[in-house]
Amino acid sequence: MKKVLLSISFFWVFTLTYAQRQTENIILITTDGLRWQEVFGGADSSLLFDATYTSDTAKLKKQFWANTPEERRQKLLPFFWETIAKQGQLYGNRWNDSRMNISNTYWFSYPGYSEILCGYVDDQINSNDSKDNPNTTVLEFINQQPKYKGKVAGYATWDVIPHIVNEKRSGIPVNAGHEAVSGANLTDREKLLNEIQEKLPSPWGMTRQDFITYYMAKEYIQKNKPKVFFLSFDETDDYAHAGKYDNYLQTAHMVDAFIADLWQYLQSQPQYKGKTTILLTTDHGRGHTPKARWKDHGTKTPDCFQIWMGAMGPDTPALGEVKTEKVLFQNQIAQTLAHFLELDFKCEHPVGEAIPTVLKK
Repeated sequence: MKKVLLSISFFWVFTLTYAQRQTENIILITTDGLRWQEVFGGADSSLLFDATYTSDTAKLKKQFWANTPEERRQKLLPFFWETIAKQGQLYGNRWNDSRMNISNTYWFSYPGYSEILCGYVDDQINSNDSKDNPNTTVLEFINQQPKYKGKVAGYATWDVIPHIVNEKRSGIPVNAGHEAVSGANLTDREKLLNEIQEKLPSPWGMTRQDFITYYMAKEYIQKNKPKVFFLSFDETDDYAHAGKYDNYLQTAHMVDAFIADLWQYLQSQPQYKGKTTILLTTDHGRGHTPKARWKDHGTKTPDCFQIWMGAMGPDTPALGEVKTEKVLFQNQIAQTLAHFLELDFKCEHPVGEAIPTVLKK
């Protein structure tokens, strides 16, 4: 009798634990090279008030400056601080005893995105060349599961992202660079975005502008209702390399508005409302001392291994800024993403463990 009661008790504990997990959809969002310093402190006075990096300091002061870091970050990223910080979690504020680092030793984009998606550091991934990633990503792993087959996709600004996902091998569609939206049943908006992309000169060569990526991605989500989606922005990094701090801040502000708009849409749809988790992060940090190193990243730029992460959804306790006794790492994001869907990411290499505080126990 005791054994029967114990079995029944175990069954109900397991069932209740399982029932508590409500995430059915995941949106992974990255914005390239956005520093944790701006995420948690807003505009940097040393750059904002320097005409070398900000062409119209009066305009930017009015838009983004305030007396305290809390006020400045609210102005720069209102959705982060009005919604994610209140309903979800943020990591990486080193001023508040929260640390998150890159594990790879290169501190630039391809290795960073590969670490995010693979949960693993491959030392052979050591350039930004357009070469297919030999490692299995968590997106490919999820797409192999019957429940998610054909329901995983991505849109990106940087044209190398399809190679990092290994679109050819994985079968996951990733629209990036100046790739037009294709197919037999294009919507009027998709046709218009294709035309805008074709005719609008891009300052970034093979990389398009983030606003085109966003509106193409949103149209894809509305039309195809994917369950797992990777959305990758790039212009924060482009403008930083160009030394344009004003454009860097304005782009970060724009991306925040895109995320707010997407979240509002998701909450209006039965498939997504109350069933969707978003994870937000970056591929690498940037320099900060001397201030001219803000333009740079890579092994010759101190401290640009420092990154941040945000999460919000039905299975993420509302803890706001989370202090971390242990350093968290970029290689933990992939397994964390899988665990939201009650999957254990396994592939040809060991992966970083999931971040326990992000998910309900």
